[in-house]
Amino acid sequence: MDFSPWVLFTDIGLVAILLLVGTILRAKVKFIQQMFLPASIIAGILALAFGPNGLGLLPFSKQIETYPGILIAIIFGTLPLLSPRIDWVAIKTRVGSMWAYSQLAMLLMWGGGLLFALVLLNPFWSELHGGFGLLLAAGFVGGHGTAAAIGDTFARSGWEEATSLAMTSATVGIISSILIGILFIKNGSSKGHTSFLSSFSDLPNELRTGLIPPGSRSKSETDTVSSISIDPYVFHLSIVVVIALGGYYLSQLGEKLLPSVAIPAFSLAFLVGLVVKKILNSTNTEKYVSTDVVNRISGSATDILVAFGIGSISLGVVVDYAVPLILLFIFGLFYAFMFFSIFSKKFFEQYWFEKGIFTWGWTTGTVAMGMALLRIVDPKAESKTLDDYGLAYIPIAPVEILLVTFAPMLVLSGQGWLFVLIVAAAGALIYGMARRYKWLNHAK
Repeated sequence: MDFSPWVLFTDIGLVAILLLVGTILRAKVKFIQQMFLPASIIAGILALAFGPNGLGLLPFSKQIETYPGILIAIIFGTLPLLSPRIDWVAIKTRVGSMWAYSQLAMLLMWGGGLLFALVLLNPFWSELHGGFGLLLAAGFVGGHGTAAAIGDTFARSGWEEATSLAMTSATVGIISSILIGILFIKNGSSKGHTSFLSSFSDLPNELRTGLIPPGSRSKSETDTVSSISIDPYVFHLSIVVVIALGGYYLSQLGEKLLPSVAIPAFSLAFLVGLVVKKILNSTNTEKYVSTDVVNRISGSATDILVAFGIGSISLGVVVDYAVPLILLFIFGLFYAFMFFSIFSKKFFEQYWFEKGIFTWGWTTGTVAMGMALLRIVDPKAESKTLDDYGLAYIPIAPVEILLVTFAPMLVLSGQGWLFVLIVAAAGALIYGMARRYKWLNHAK
């Protein structure tokens, strides 16, 4: 079937139906409530089961494999608009432990996953791509957005199965994040490790159903421009789409100028976002751009990306790679567990469980999953975990962009071992800083 605007409309309409079904199932089915699965994950699983890669009952087009690549450009393009100014003094004095802990968790999973594959998987499965180990961090630490980015980069270089495998990694990671995280919380609360949760049964109903009653809803700032001129949501969406479009055109230009180097559109969208942010600040017009609305646009793009991403997974490819995938996932879960159970105690003198379970959430799933687990153990945000992470993430974000952009490039150029060494050196440097500035408990 030829692709047309109506085909696009049909794809979006089908995903919209599945997202509504996922929301209803989360609100009504006790079993799903107990798993705390987001509606986007439920929608993606339904799209996979009943779409072209499953029973074939839903008439999705083949373009569902392309949509995640567009959506990730939108998501990365919003990041500069959402980032506050960097306060280096606060980062060093207040959240040094959180920065060092989080940066190490991210870096070492990227390098550790690739090292694990190069040493224990690639020698025994000769057909494995040299970048197979990167799929762990792409899915676990990065989530479906980064999985789409890494998969697209490898796919354009000839490894077409990479996208399905990366999406599988992200899906396994996010489900493990919630299911295993809930078990950790139940065990931790029973042993008295939690500071604000005495019993798992005390959770508010809105966390289980996903429905927020009128009295508990928070207001957001939306009307930064008059609807007489342009609707605020159209205004903000236009800014975000222009940024993503700029990243795409720069990517196309780069392919013409440097055919041997493929710079992903999402990375360039991030750079365009930085330029737009600078223009807004220098012209004193940033006050007309609502971070609440931009954040909602980014979140909406993420939900749709997750649904399309899971729905586009090729089950045949997953089966072909089943054994090495399972081994890679086991390593990733063990790695994340070590950071949660051991390193969180070393870095955090107070609220180690709350900060550890939040990190477990985002090192296996996404920041959203970390926030969901954190809300369970710290419903009133008394541990200030999210505040500290938000400040610590400011210098982490550029590192994440560099990892997503250049890790696959180094692997594709045959420099996988060099990437592992660079990550190991950076990890040693950060750990040395943690000791020097007394960000570790045993150094205090």
